[in-house]
Amino acid sequence: MTEPTQTKEQAILAAAEQEFLSKGFDGARTTSIASAAGVTHAMLHYYFRTKEQLFERILDEKLRLMGESVLAAFGQPNLPLQERLRDAIGSHFDFIARNPDLPRFIVNEVFSRPDRYETMRARIREIADTLMRDMQRELDALSARGEAEPLDVRMLMLDIISLNVFPFIAYPLIEPILGNFSNDRARFFELRKAENVEVITRRLKKI
Repeated sequence: MTEPTQTKEQAILAAAEQEFLSKGFDGARTTSIASAAGVTHAMLHYYFRTKEQLFERILDEKLRLMGESVLAAFGQPNLPLQERLRDAIGSHFDFIARNPDLPRFIVNEVFSRPDRYETMRARIREIADTLMRDMQRELDALSARGEAEPLDVRMLMLDIISLNVFPFIAYPLIEPILGNFSNDRARFFELRKAENVEVITRRLKKI
């Protein structure tokens, strides 16, 4: 029985994700991807004509999933902003936990191939622009009512990204100073997520 087309494509995408995240764009080989996916090299190029096209498909999918996880958390108008912020921080952290190699991969790609920065920048701005504009209006309204300190949403987003991404990028470096704490990696990241939520949401509180 012939294997469904979608199954082959999914296998290629899964193999390509592992190859790109572990080796970067320049180090990745389409022959290795085809082998890991269980297809011929010709079959891989039937679905994805170039390595660049395959790379962009992986990048688009990851950025889309990240955007959806955060937007879904913020898109609950029936909840107070602080509760939605807690959900969004947690959703962003959980996304990175499921894709721990992605932040390092993106940083490496930006530095090694600056020409790709514009592509990534455009994708991220599509996600961020509307979200930040709407959030700034809510933050300004809270501040005007005396319910929160004035806050620039750009700084808030930078806090979320910095605190959530750093543990995954730096874990090999900070692991030695954690002592026995590092023996339970999952527990460490759960506690780190809770800490990040508390630290960031505290910025909204009126002193």
